[in-house]
Amino acid sequence: MGADFDRLLREERGAPLTAADIRTMQINVGYRCNQQCVHCHLEAGPDRTEQMDGEVARQVVAALSRLRCATLDITGGAPEFNPHIRSLVDGGREAACSVMFRTNLTALLEHQPLGEFLADRRVTILASMPCYLRENVASQRGARAYDRSIEALQWLNELGYGQGGERELILVHNPAGPSLPAREVELEPDYRRHLRGEFSIEFDALKSITNMPLGRFAADLESRGELEAYVQKLRSAFNPATLDELMCRHQVSVGPDGRLYDCDFNLALDRPVSEPEAAHIAEVGAEELVGRRIVTGRHCFGCTAGAGSSCCGELATA
Repeated sequence: MGADFDRLLREERGAPLTAADIRTMQINVGYRCNQQCVHCHLEAGPDRTEQMDGEVARQVVAALSRLRCATLDITGGAPEFNPHIRSLVDGGREAACSVMFRTNLTALLEHQPLGEFLADRRVTILASMPCYLRENVASQRGARAYDRSIEALQWLNELGYGQGGERELILVHNPAGPSLPAREVELEPDYRRHLRGEFSIEFDALKSITNMPLGRFAADLESRGELEAYVQKLRSAFNPATLDELMCRHQVSVGPDGRLYDCDFNLALDRPVSEPEAAHIAEVGAEELVGRRIVTGRHCFGCTAGAGSSCCGELATA
């Protein structure tokens, strides 16, 4: 079905997807995580050992200005477990980048000095909160995850996050199963009403992300005989209005070893950028990455279904 996606591209655009610019450098600093979420495309967990080392972290910082990135997006696994986070954040700030830090909340609660550091540096926090209801979070993350996530959000509010100022707190929703997420404009009031009413929690915005048919989520669907039906559901919801703002067209993703990918989903599949071949963050310039052909596959239907999906939420307004 990867070829099927390329066929739809030819019908809509008459050409393959290419990178328009490099607004964002997304770095995956390692696959270790304190959770084993059902929807994880990377199959992150406590036993994973892949981790970005200090040398690659220095190469990332050096590349920010060279690639003229406006945003540094730090993800994992749980990036809290990487010992080089502080130098990466400070390097991003010195390169005049806005810095985003992705967390599952419970890992950040276990690394409170890091949370205080992020607050001091005015780093935007994107906090994965699959749902505002306990039972839905428990189905993806286990029984204790909800209470710990609520505790972390309350603590972030105490640090000044989610108050409409420089410490921006963005919650990230994903569905509990093989369905498209509801629209952000519909979900956000429900999140806000419940979290504010029950726990006095404030946040700045809500983003939604479609579950990708990859990794642990794909394996779970396949074990229940639902994988192909889900991929077909995504394909049937293909929306050409999402194509211009696909994240792969405006970013480059860096794996823990420094190799480059079009997105974190291609990283999960070990499908690096096709141009330049075997590219590494220490070696490339913006002129080599802009205009490159994007490596596509059937998972791309996940980003182009309905309102679209990226690491920063919806892509289409209608």
